[in-house]
Amino acid sequence: MIDVSWEDARAYAEWLSAETGERYRLPSEAEWEYAARAGTTTAYSWGADIGQNRANCDGCGSRWDNEQTAPAGSFAANAWGLHDMHGNVWEWVEDCWHDSYAQAPADGSAWTRGGDCGRRVLRGGSWYLNPWGLRSALRSWFGVRGRYRDVGFRLARTLTP
Repeated sequence: MIDVSWEDARAYAEWLSAETGERYRLPSEAEWEYAARAGTTTAYSWGADIGQNRANCDGCGSRWDNEQTAPAGSFAANAWGLHDMHGNVWEWVEDCWHDSYAQAPADGSAWTRGGDCGRRVLRGGSWYLNPWGLRSALRSWFGVRGRYRDVGFRLARTLTP
């Protein structure tokens, strides 16, 4: 799903939770990066270089490069089975924007106090960025009501014992 604001993504998570009886939510920024890295410390979950046809960006070697989004799952999954963590579309996370990680929660939870909560964090990069913009550590932000053709989201499901 693209062209959705942070508020739209949150509303969808609430709706899906009510429909299914499960708890769905946007991941925290820390959870998103942990999932994207899939146990690695390199720029991308597959290594230090972008390679060819591993993601959708300006210079990634895919048929959608710098043109449009690719269908979900068009690229190989990372080591933890997650597709499209690098490129294709920016992904909303729960966290408010902070200029640095100083005083961020140490437990991986969303940082929703302080900072600028009118702007929310985006991760993953987009089809129009160069490979540098898809690195696991790169972060950006947009306003909570903005809708963009290169922004989407993924949800985390909270497991209950």
